[in-house]
Amino acid sequence: MEKVLIYDTTLRDGTQGEGISLSVEDKLKIALRLDQFGVHYIEGGWPGSNPKDMEFFQKVKELPLKTAKITAFGSTRRQGISADQDENLQKLLESGVSVVAIFGKTWDFQVTHALNSTLEENLSMIYDSVKFLKSHGLEVIFDAEHFFDGYKANSTYALETLKKAEEGGADWIVLCDTNGGTLPHEIGEIVAVVKQKLTTPIGVHCHNDSECAVANSIAAVREGARQVQGTMNGYGERCGNANLISIIPNLQLKLGYSCVREEQISLLTSLSRYVHEIANVAPPNNQPFTGMSAFAHKGGMHVSAILKSPETYEHMAPERVGNQRRVLVSELSGQSNLLYKAQELNMDLDKSNPVNKRILQKLKKMEHEGYQYEGAEASFELLVREELGEVKEFFTLESFKILVETEDSAVNTMAIVKLRVFDEVVHAAAEGNGPVNAFDNALRKALESFYPEIREMHLSDYKVRVLDEGGATAAKVRVLVESSNGKEQWNTVGVSTNIIEASWQSLFDSIRYFLLMKNELKVNAR
Repeated sequence: MEKVLIYDTTLRDGTQGEGISLSVEDKLKIALRLDQFGVHYIEGGWPGSNPKDMEFFQKVKELPLKTAKITAFGSTRRQGISADQDENLQKLLESGVSVVAIFGKTWDFQVTHALNSTLEENLSMIYDSVKFLKSHGLEVIFDAEHFFDGYKANSTYALETLKKAEEGGADWIVLCDTNGGTLPHEIGEIVAVVKQKLTTPIGVHCHNDSECAVANSIAAVREGARQVQGTMNGYGERCGNANLISIIPNLQLKLGYSCVREEQISLLTSLSRYVHEIANVAPPNNQPFTGMSAFAHKGGMHVSAILKSPETYEHMAPERVGNQRRVLVSELSGQSNLLYKAQELNMDLDKSNPVNKRILQKLKKMEHEGYQYEGAEASFELLVREELGEVKEFFTLESFKILVETEDSAVNTMAIVKLRVFDEVVHAAAEGNGPVNAFDNALRKALESFYPEIREMHLSDYKVRVLDEGGATAAKVRVLVESSNGKEQWNTVGVSTNIIEASWQSLFDSIRYFLLMKNELKVNAR
């Protein structure tokens, strides 16, 4: 298998994306994970731009890296001074890395309008900078900024800049689609020309402004590029960088190139989600290969087909990248969805069971009212178990009151609940940070003496979705509650025109589900 080296710039180019900010500790955690995955180059930042990046380069030396080379990023020397007097180049040396990547102008328009320099001076800046860094024993990657735009505007000059980097001793010349506007067929044609003109290995660095960064990177590899630069999950300025999470499996699993160790490719999904978590970014469900919905099936006919042969509606086995197949239940569901989901939840549901039709009818009725079970599988399981007669009534709600009052500019909230537990009526009141929190506290207070195990669970997320925006403040809402016991997580849903009632439904299902699972564990343990 022909090798393609992966150059990750999440820690530098990725942090230029809107809403992305990483501390030094965050960057160190991601760097260690990237190394474990098998990335070849990790660009840590620009040591000449801020103290945080220089701190990273000092601390990263303490990490037990086994595969990756830590790379520092910078630019060619400033015009009018020698390379050894350039502060930016000196900072690259001070970072203590063995690999540096410097960018230089390759588009004549950029040279004359952005740098306000001459074409000849720009060539000298490229040559001098590369030669200076090479003289200090560094591996030098020359990032040819705006190369594809420059080539289309003035191919002679654009190629001349690459030649200067090669003459200076660059180890890699990376062609950059900096504005992200080049199309795959153009990338392929231009890379093929460059490959013939240079002896230095070439790479590619694409941005995603035309939604083509992944396709462009693949096109470049097919024409001879052997280094691909990008970011995890496609983070980056404007519309992002080329997404390595998509590039790696496409190159390795579909085109036969070697990007990472064979045993590591199955860790792709966990890597993607880990970086999302550290960056505090909600993972897009529809992210190719690693998203929650990447191998999710909803339509009844689709589910029926994948039960026979998964390849009928999947381009590859999800397990190859560490993901998993999911079957969703909704108003589009057929019996195949129901049976698959029941099997997934270890529920005894036979194809010939007449209750199936009743479950599907109820499911579609509830979804018509606004419920959605794709993200609330605990509520779905309760719905099915209720129809099968497997749900014990742990408690019932008799009534509740929510009191909200203002006092000295403070807003105080109290909930009062009346429950029936077995044959006993229980009252409880509790305050909270808002009506839902107060209601949750009162509910727990009433139940803990009967079910002390609910102390183990807590509400970990709470989302509200307005279903009918035209209804304004009287609109129906859907509340999704995520609960956890520290080990497992489960989601429940409630719908009402009253947000408190919708919240009650979600909380009620959450506690019922937890108690049901606890009860089953006790039964199984006997």
